[in-house]
Order: sequence, then C-alpha cells, then structure tokens
Amino acid sequence: MSQHHPSAHPAHLLVLFGAITAIGLFAVRGDNGVAGDLWPVGLATGVLCLVSARARLGALVVLFAIAVLTMWWGGRPLDVAWGLAAGATLGSWVVWRLTCGPLGQWTRLVSDRDFLRFLLASISGALLAGVVAAATSTVTGWGSPALVALATGVAHLACQLVVVPFFLRLQDRPSLASAVETAALWGTTVLVTPLLFASGEVPALVFLIIPTLVWGAMRVAPRQALWQVGAVSAVGITMTMLGYGPFASGRDQLGLGGYAPNLFAELFIIACVLAVAPLLLNVGQQVDSARDAVAEDDNLNQIMESALAVAVIGTDAQGRITFFSPGAQRLLGYGLEEVLGKSTRMFHDPAEITAQAEALGVADDFGAVMQVFVDIPRFGAGRDLKYLCKDGEQRTHATSIVRRTDGHGRTSGYVITSDDVTDRVRAQESLIEALDAERRAVDRLRQIDQIKDDLLSTVSHELRTPITSIVGYVELFEDGAYGQLNDRQLAALGRVTANSERLLTLIDKLLTLSRVQDETLSLVDEPVDLREVVRTGYDVAADESRTRGLDVHLELPPVPVPFLGDVDMLERVVVNLVDNAIKFTPSGGRVAVCLSATAAETVLEVSDTGIGIPADELELLFTRFFRSSLAKEQQIPGSGLGLSISRAVVELHGGRLDVASSAGAGTTFAVRLPRSRDGHAPAADALPQPNGSARRVGPVGPPRRGLRPSAGRLEADPRGRASCDSPAG
Repeated sequence: MSQHHPSAHPAHLLVLFGAITAIGLFAVRGDNGVAGDLWPVGLATGVLCLVSARARLGALVVLFAIAVLTMWWGGRPLDVAWGLAAGATLGSWVVWRLTCGPLGQWTRLVSDRDFLRFLLASISGALLAGVVAAATSTVTGWGSPALVALATGVAHLACQLVVVPFFLRLQDRPSLASAVETAALWGTTVLVTPLLFASGEVPALVFLIIPTLVWGAMRVAPRQALWQVGAVSAVGITMTMLGYGPFASGRDQLGLGGYAPNLFAELFIIACVLAVAPLLLNVGQQVDSARDAVAEDDNLNQIMESALAVAVIGTDAQGRITFFSPGAQRLLGYGLEEVLGKSTRMFHDPAEITAQAEALGVADDFGAVMQVFVDIPRFGAGRDLKYLCKDGEQRTHATSIVRRTDGHGRTSGYVITSDDVTDRVRAQESLIEALDAERRAVDRLRQIDQIKDDLLSTVSHELRTPITSIVGYVELFEDGAYGQLNDRQLAALGRVTANSERLLTLIDKLLTLSRVQDETLSLVDEPVDLREVVRTGYDVAADESRTRGLDVHLELPPVPVPFLGDVDMLERVVVNLVDNAIKFTPSGGRVAVCLSATAAETVLEVSDTGIGIPADELELLFTRFFRSSLAKEQQIPGSGLGLSISRAVVELHGGRLDVASSAGAGTTFAVRLPRSRDGHAPAADALPQPNGSARRVGPVGPPRRGLRPSAGRLEADPRGRASCDSPAG
C-alpha cells in the first residue's frame, strides 16, 4: 500500500534549511585541498521527502544555492564549490528518488526489502556525488580526483545512512526495555562514546560502542535506537574534526594524507549503521510475527471455546489429551483437570471399539480403530462414534480426527472434533409428539445447521473425492466384484448411486457458483455451431419427459449458427433451462425449445406450460439458492443454483437471460447472444462437423395453444428476428 508523508509546514522547512546552512558552515573548513567534508546531504534528502511534488524543484534549487554558499564561505574556490554542490544536490535527489519512488509513495523502512532499497539508493547517491567530485577535481585541478571521489562518496554515504531514516516511516514497535534499562542504555552511550573517542592510543577501542548500539536495537523503540546511532555518529565526527580521538591522531599508513581522519570516522559510522539497522528491522519483524502468532492462537482458542455445540479435543502424538474445549466439557461432562494428560480411550466403551473394529475390518484394538479414522477420510469424516459421558450415559457423536504435523512432517498430535447427534435424533422423533418438543428440536437443529453452514465454504471442494470414491465402490459392488447381489441389494445400491450423483451435481454447482462470485470462471472459447450445443443439452435434459408424458419440442434453424464460446458452459445453460422447464411442468404439459438467429443476435427460447412464477418473485429468480414459493409448496426438489449459474455464463458470453412468467401460466426463458464478440465472429466453414444432420429432435408441428408470446410470455424483439414455428412461438 502506498504511504505518503504529509507535506511539511513551511516553518519546519525553514528550520531544516537553517540547520543545513549551520552544519554546512561548520563541516566545511578552509581550503586545504582536502575534500570529504560531512556536508549534511542526509538533511537535504529529508527535505525532498517532506516537500510536496510541486515544491520539490524549488527545494532542489534552494539546496544547491545553500551548498554553493556554505562551501564557498567555508573556503572552497568558487568553481570547486559549484561542482561539489552539484554533486551533493544530485546525490540527494537520487537517494530520495530510489528510496521513496517516483511519486514519493515508498516512505516505509520496516522490512529487509525496504532497507535493501534504501541502502542501494544511498550507495547510488554516494557514487554519483563521488563521480561529480572527481570530475570537479579534474577540471579545476583541485586535489587528487581519486581521493576526492573516495572521500566525497564515503562522507555522503555515512550521512545518508544516519539521517534519512528519521524521515521515513519506521516499525510501530514499542520499547521492550524498562525505564531503568533505557536510562542505563543512554547513560552508557553518553558516557562511553566521548571517553572512547578521547583516547587516541588504541583505535580499536572505539568499536566497543557497537555492542551498546546493538543492545539498543534489540530493546528500545526503532526511532530511539536511531537517535542512539545518531548521537554516537555526531560525537565521533565532531571530535574527529576537532582533532580528538583515534582517527584524528592515528598514523596514516595508507598514504591518504589529510583525508584519513574524516574518512576513517565516516567508515566507522557506516559500520555502526550496517550493524544496527538490519538487526533493528529483524527484531521488529520477529516481534510482529510473535504478536501475530499469539493473536492467531488467541483467535483460534476463542473460536474453539465459543463453539459450545462442538467438542474439540487436542492430543499429543501418543494420544494424551492436551486441549479440552468448553464444548467438550459441556458435551462430555468432564472438567479440564480431570482429563489433561489422559488417553482419549477413557471416552469409549470397549464394546463400542469392538463394534467399530468389526465395521471397519481392522483389529479389535483402540489404536487400530483410531488410525482408520485418521487415515481414511471417507470413514473418519463425520463417522458416528459413541462416547461415554461422565455420568455413564453413552452419546453418539459424528467424529473426525485430523493429524497435526511439525515442520519436519512428523506427527505432533491429533485434533478430534465431534458433534453430538444424539439430541438431533431424539428431537426428530419428538416432532410428532408435541409442539413444544418441536420448537426445542428446531432450535437445536438450527444451531447445528449454522455450524455446518459456516464450514460449507471451506469443505465443499473436499466432498467431491470421497463421494466419487463411494460411487466407484458402488459400481464395483454392482459389477459383482465383491460377490453376487440380489435384486433388493442392487436396488439399494442404485439409490446410493442416484443420491451420490445428485450430491456431485450440487457440489459442482456450488463450486461453479463460487468461481462466478470470485470472478475466476474463465471461458474456453472456440468456434461452435449453436444448433449442436442446443441439441446436446436438449438430449441430456429431455430423458425425464418420456416417462412423464410431456409434449417436448425442439426446433433448430436449417443452417449453421456459428458462435465463439465455451461449449461446456453453453451446454450447461441449455441443460439447466430445459431441465427446469420439464421439472416444473405437470404431466401432460408442453415444453418448447426454439433456436433462431438474426443478423444481430441469436435467441434460444425455452417455454413451458408449467406452474409459473409469481410476478413479485421474478426479481429474485436469479439469486443463488432462491426457490419460488410455488416450487416449495409443491415440494419440487432443486438447489436454487442453476439459474444464477446460467445467467452468469450468458453474461460472460456478452448476452443476457430474460424471463417472462406469471403464476399458473407457464414460463419462457430467452437467452440472447450477440452474433459476434469483441468484433469477432467465426465463419460457418470453421465450425466442427455435426454428429448428425437431423434438424428436429422430438415431435414437431404447428404452434400449440397456450405457448404463444402473448400469453404472458416475452414480447417479440422490436428489432425483429427469425420466425419460429415451434410451440415456443
């Protein structure tokens, strides 16, 4: 997310410009032919971070002018001052541009990636300033170009690394240190730093200050740690410039001459920043991660503790109880102290384990039975298991067990979730006995259904595999793979297969609808003949009509109807509309499916003489899970998903799905698709060859009375379209 600093108040900018001028006059001292003065380029970059985009060019001009004047006033020749000032200004602009982005949108310094970007930006700005300084030295003959470039670049890098972070957004992390620890930290910094820099005998002693800086980075708030680094840097560079400390008094063994004191002091500052900044950020990230982990654990515990209708039991790898939710305490009657550290075997009667072992085909052993619950999801997901409550009563729970693993994939424990279904059974039986018992049962079922509704979105895609496996095993039984079955058993298996297929269809609709809502449903466009699409969808859906005595008609144009679209999705629309028409039309009724085309659009009409839809419910018809009041009254099954999916598919193809209906007068759905999408329309010779040449499927004939558009149906398109002589009108 982009984050911008608000534009600074003019008074604040004046203070910054004044500070830059004062520090610049102090840092540049005399024309001794030595570059590397610690001119405040970090503050210059900070000004660029604070000003608005419109004022940034003006700020650069002011900074350049201040740099020229302070360097010239400090004793630099005017031409040298111009060159060094240009390098300082351009270097600051580069650091701002690479750190904060072209629009100043990156103002954070909270992660390793942020610090790497800032470090590379500071190095780039220092390199540019060094190159400009070398060019200035070459042109003016002032100093050695190589040494001038080195000293200028190192000085700029040190200043940028220390100062610019104060103008960026840091981690919002409170201090971990107490007030006493913070006072001790600052006392050590204030006292030790001058003492170490006052002694010039052992230069390596100054690096003893780094542990203090690391201490601060790990314990205090980020901005406080930066102030600590800034204080050490200010003391070190000031004492070095005044001729004190190991860097000012040390011997020049590298032939750097007058460059050596400031150069070594600046390198020391760079080392301090590079030691502290990454640690500071990593500590903050670890604190944030730990805080998030604690919050996540708290949220998980709150969720499990608030689910009083579900028992959640956590165990270690050996099955000893480590977590016992309030729901488990409520359902089983045990207190937390009574079960911690004990085996979950205490909740199950040996006879129940024996019965489960026989049903699952495993050894009569508690561990073997529980292992099946873990390893075979089609058994473990919601399989009934009887629990012994504290009062001795046996309750039936729908139980599932999930294995928990550590980072190395080893089993670290198990999570057992169970839903007490005993009350549900008793409540369902008591519905006939009394209204009061019915109310209690409904309330209980509503609680359970609400819990299951909450889980629907996360587990629906997991249902396909176990149900498919069930269908596969049923087919093996039907094929005699496990022995011959009698007619009664085959009929029972047929019902299992039919209901499994129904569940798979519902799951497929749910997943498709989810993809539509998430806008992840993509089309596989290819040239198709809409006649073949309609014919195929009609054949799939029209089987039921033959057993119910319905008069179902299909009429297709005599010539191909080319279209660029997704065959599977379009066929699904046809199946949904024809299936609905057949399902909601009583025996002896009529259904008409008509495809027609004009130069502008193709229209598929599906009409029926069914129960119709009340006019006040038409606006809700394409809402997911909506079912009309007439369908509910007549107990016609359905999921309420087909029309919402169909409308989404049609709209993805650039068309629209219209409906006209009234209660008791039948219904007409019209799919209107453009002949071309995005200016492209497939040619007829590019279409795949049809499987057959028949133009009509099912009985055809003159228009039937009661299916005309004037009888509560869609009105004719005012633009005109091909005449359709099917019963759909």
